[in-house]
Amino acid sequence: MARVTKKQKEALAKVDKNKLYSVAEASSLVKEITNVKFDASVDLAVRLGVDPRKANQMVRGVVTLPHGTGKDVKVLALVTPDKEAEAQEAGADFVGLDEFLQKIKGGWTDVDVIITMPSVMGKLGPLGRILGPRGLMPNPKTGTVTMDVAKAVREVKAGKIDFKVDKTGIVHAAIGKSSFSADKIEGNAAELLQTLIKLKPTAAKGTYIKSIYMSSTMSPSVAVDPKTV
Repeated sequence: MARVTKKQKEALAKVDKNKLYSVAEASSLVKEITNVKFDASVDLAVRLGVDPRKANQMVRGVVTLPHGTGKDVKVLALVTPDKEAEAQEAGADFVGLDEFLQKIKGGWTDVDVIITMPSVMGKLGPLGRILGPRGLMPNPKTGTVTMDVAKAVREVKAGKIDFKVDKTGIVHAAIGKSSFSADKIEGNAAELLQTLIKLKPTAAKGTYIKSIYMSSTMSPSVAVDPKTV
């Protein structure tokens, strides 16, 4: 069994496991209990009262975090030559088509988001086995397959993220960094939670948001009271 360090014990002592915190309280507490030497990611895990196996209860969407993610998102724009300048001016890190398709075929996936055009999707089909498991396959529902490539690149760079409920009914999302102020963490968390509420499937019965936990890299998790959302 792994030994609990002194700092971990101190962090655990600050979290009341019998208490449900408000989003604002959790945002402040997560900053307080984060003691790693790097800028830790702050994450939200939301358990939903849905059955993801049923198509009419699948929850998936996008949200633009008002304060960004705090992460330098690497974007690959797979576009035709007439769209290359547009993608570059918008801030895409890699721009091109055939050369990058060959690199991906060879196993290269050193990007966070891939944005492309409807006419290019046919070429990406054979790469689904590589891109799919890594969450890199572009999808019209998340705005990563579009003719307005510049807008899509700018939104991703500004803090747009996509999320999807997993097979256990939980949505996991990174909502910022521990270096953010508590107000910014709270604002990003609230934006994601409100988006999830708007996406509630009509087929979902009973309690929709069952539990919410906020944590940072290697910190204890803090339970958030769903009633405060």
